[in-house]
Amino acid sequence: MIDAAKLVRALQFGDSMFPVGAFSFSNGLESAIEHRVVHDVSTLGQFVRTATRQAAHGDGIALLAAHRAAIAGDEGRLLQIDHALMNRKLNEETRTMTARMGRKLVELAGRILETSLLGRWRTRITQGDTPGTYPVALAMVFAEQEIGERETFAAHQYGVASMMLAAALRLMKVSYVDGQILLHRVNEAVEDDYTRVAEASLEDMSTFAPVTDILSACHVRSYVRLFMS
Repeated sequence: MIDAAKLVRALQFGDSMFPVGAFSFSNGLESAIEHRVVHDVSTLGQFVRTATRQAAHGDGIALLAAHRAAIAGDEGRLLQIDHALMNRKLNEETRTMTARMGRKLVELAGRILETSLLGRWRTRITQGDTPGTYPVALAMVFAEQEIGERETFAAHQYGVASMMLAAALRLMKVSYVDGQILLHRVNEAVEDDYTRVAEASLEDMSTFAPVTDILSACHVRSYVRLFMS
């Protein structure tokens, strides 16, 4: 059972409003709305759930591996995981999103926690030794506070869904109530997602979602954009 102090820290660093720039990204939702893949509450819920499922099988696997490596103090393994995850980001926008959010998280969390691991990781990012993906950074931040991997995974998945639903409020006709209902429903799957990937290896990471990749490619060339992805 996680204690109260660790719980509030998980809430703080896992919050989509934590200032790492999540509000600048929609994770493909803006393009999905533009091309009518998402056009109402029902299709919004389906799109967000697809995104969280994809996140579990890609970023989630890397996050769990990085959490275990950080607990073990294995920085070489962290570098391997970070590069492996970035190599699986096929489109420009997702690569930009994970790198910018990851770097900002390390910078801000490093000032709050003042741990040597985060300081060294920030130096590695600055020197170009590693891309500094967001899931790996989040795993390190939680591991440094002795927050368990299940809670770390849950915070990551919650962040994916809440970021997209917050973007939906600015992109389409959907109420705050609808958004909270969808968030509640999507969150119900987090334990199943964790169980499904908990024993997976880096080689099992899969981000296959061709519609999302096509939408991202379209978004890069959009003349008017509210979000960076």
